[in-house]
Amino acid sequence: MTTVRAGLIQMGLKGNTDMSPEEIRAKMIEAHLPLIDEAEAKGVQVLSFQEVFTQPYFCPSQDSKWYAATESIPDGPTVKLMQEYARKYNMVIVVPIYEQEKTGIYYNTAAVIDADGKYLGKYRKTHIPQVAGFWEKFFFRPGNSGWPVFQTAYCKLGVYICYDRHFPEGWRALALNGAEYIVNPSATVKGVSQYLWELEQPASAVANGVYIGATNRVGTEAPWNIGEFYGSSYVVNPRGEIIAQASEDKDELVVADMDMDMIKEIRDNWQFFRDRRPEMYGDLADIGTS
Repeated sequence: MTTVRAGLIQMGLKGNTDMSPEEIRAKMIEAHLPLIDEAEAKGVQVLSFQEVFTQPYFCPSQDSKWYAATESIPDGPTVKLMQEYARKYNMVIVVPIYEQEKTGIYYNTAAVIDADGKYLGKYRKTHIPQVAGFWEKFFFRPGNSGWPVFQTAYCKLGVYICYDRHFPEGWRALALNGAEYIVNPSATVKGVSQYLWELEQPASAVANGVYIGATNRVGTEAPWNIGEFYGSSYVVNPRGEIIAQASEDKDELVVADMDMDMIKEIRDNWQFFRDRRPEMYGDLADIGTS
């Protein structure tokens, strides 16, 4: 049996939104470092943080102040620091931050760092919502990275970010590209979303024969107060069973052991890839586009 130990960190905002993005980044990094140390002590091999983990979820606003939260990837300070920790702890780290490609072109992105500290690449959030409380198109350009799967030291890793999880096409594309474990860094509040939280990822794990790690933040964030981020970060196996889950309201590291042999077992038992009919699906790309 091949086992990979996954870790997810969920956290509430440190400082407050009156501070500069640089000040908040420093506080969030400071708060994460002890949990990264804890992850190493618990033998975590693949660690992921929540969506835009160094900042508040600023999308209830349309305030250009938050453009200053952007960083370059891989040359910005947060990715460089996490490369040091990945190398130090022999740990794969997924680093979701607000990316600046160039001035005025910004993405909601996750960098992937291998266990030797090498930067492997990035995924840019594909589906960008624009509804009350979630004015993401003001801040993020739709991702153009496609569906990359990263061969890490421990597993083949894919990334899907928050709102992406409502779209089954990306989960399937990542799985078909070889992903064994897909992380979904999120920022989502109580309401309809909480019911879907424990429905969509388990269903996608079953449909694609993969492990999924879903990370959410905790607490409320003034002055926007769009609702309570309910944490509940978890890892789900290819049977759709949640094998480890965090609390709703605490800064926390959740750890789960993933039996990677289960992926082949489940895919052999439920032959969803064999029974696909891609030649019948061409119209899907055209329906609703006119």
